[in-house]
Formats: sequence, C-alpha cells, structure tokens
Amino acid sequence: MRGVFASFTTIWALTVVGYLIGRYGLLGPHGTAVTARLVFFVAAPALLFTTLARAGLEQIFTPALAVFVVSTVLVAVCYLLLAGREVRADPARATVGVLGASYVNAANLGLPVAAYVLGDVSLVAPVLLFQVLVATPLALAVLDRAAGRSGSVGRLVALPVRNPIMLGCAAGLVVAVSGWQPPVEMFRPFELVGSAAVPLALLALGMSLPGSRPLARGADLRERWLAVGLKVLGQPLVAYAVGRWGFGLTGPALLAAVVTTALPTAQNIFVYATRYDRATGLARDTIVLSTVAAAVSLVVITLLLG
Repeated sequence: MRGVFASFTTIWALTVVGYLIGRYGLLGPHGTAVTARLVFFVAAPALLFTTLARAGLEQIFTPALAVFVVSTVLVAVCYLLLAGREVRADPARATVGVLGASYVNAANLGLPVAAYVLGDVSLVAPVLLFQVLVATPLALAVLDRAAGRSGSVGRLVALPVRNPIMLGCAAGLVVAVSGWQPPVEMFRPFELVGSAAVPLALLALGMSLPGSRPLARGADLRERWLAVGLKVLGQPLVAYAVGRWGFGLTGPALLAAVVTTALPTAQNIFVYATRYDRATGLARDTIVLSTVAAAVSLVVITLLLG
C-alpha cells in the first residue's frame, strides 16, 4: 500500500508546484502551452525510446495485454454510446473524451505502481506499447484531421512517421527486436532528456489548474463524469470479467490485468488536447478527478485481489 500512496504523493507534489507556477505567472502567459509542447516533441519521445528499447517481446505479448485491449475497446464504445449525439458529431471532442475514459497513466504512475504493488515493472510494458503504438496514433490521426492538418489518406497513413512520439516508440522497438545492446554512453542523453517528461507533464497539468473548477457545472459536465466513471469503475470491472471468465486468469496475473486498467487518466491526454487546442478543459478535469478517485480504487482493488 505504501507504494501506491508514495506514487500519488509524488504526482500531487509536482502538480501543486505547477499550480503555483501558473498561479503566479512565473513562465508567462504561454508557459503551459510551451511546456506541453516540450513534452510532446522532445521529452516524451526520448523516454519512450529508452523504455521500449529495453523491453523483451516475451514481456509484451501476454494474456494481460489481451485483457487490457478488450477492456479499452469496450469502454471506448460505451463512452461513445452514452455521451450523446452532440459529442459524436464533434470528432475531436469525442476523441478526447474516449481517451479520458480509457487511456491510462501507464508511465509516471503505472511504473511505480507496477514496481511497488505488482512487484514487476515489466507488467506495465504491454499497456504502454498498446497505447503508444495503437491508441495514440489513432487518436492523433483524428485530432490531426479535426484540426485541418490532414487532407488525404496518404497524410493520415504517414501520421505516425511525422509524430515525434511515434518515432521514439518505433526506434525503441527496432532496438528491442534487433537484440542489439547500444553502448551505455548512447543511452545517457536520451535517459537524461526522457527523465524530464514525467515531471514536465505534471507541471504543465498543474499550470493549467488556476481558474479551473473540475467539480463545477459546465458544458462538458456530463462527459466529464461519464469519462471518470468509466475510467475508475467501468474499465477495471470489464477487465476483471474478461480476465477471470474470458481468459481464466487468477492470482497475480488477474491482479496485474485489473490494476493496469484501474490506473487514472494519463497526463498525456492534456498534452494532446493542448497541442491541438481541443477540449482541454475536459481533458484536464478528467485527469484531476480520475487521479483522486483512483487513489482510493487502486487500494481497494489491491486489497480485494492481492
């Protein structure tokens, strides 16, 4: 339990620092956008490259990955069905909502939870891979098109190649599959830059909070609570059902499958929303509320299944 609490304490400490930076305007009026862009274009690709380069294929293709994929797809469909016709008519807004309901914080929270609660960091690698290689390209393709930056099928197909996060993932996978172990000196610059991705994302999230009211009524109130409910309750319940009765998982394997789906919404969603200037309030509020709720639900899940 201490690992879960320690992880959330770190997250909230950095978020509070970001809030103070934004509250007093220490980085100017464009500080949030610039910080988010730095994460998107530089720090996150470096982090993903070093993480995936060290992952073995046997750590990726597991039953827990199948459970996560199935639960993610089902929750995404549920969100679209329940969100209403107005939301479905706005692809960018619907995409941010779907991500808020199903895209988990596999990096900065998933890694420490996997280490302290599950006892194996590699258990979160399949989740990270699916999200950055499948869910993220699809979501960014929709956001790219909604922003008027995509006019042809060829441009959509080439989107992963033009996306820095995808390039970092692809490079890491090439190294992992090849079996080549690059010199330590080659990894160090990427590790140094990548280590800034998580704190910068949390700072950017905190900087966006001054003036926000995640519990206030607003145009996206229904979408906000729908995304949070599906993320914190819906996805773990679906994962439990699919894992136990669909794949016959028990013990640590079932716990790992459920815990990874119970992680709160990732800060990356706010970075993507800010990058494309679409539904940033929905992304921010969903992250904040799901993170608070997951602090409780993760403990309950671990007590029940662990």
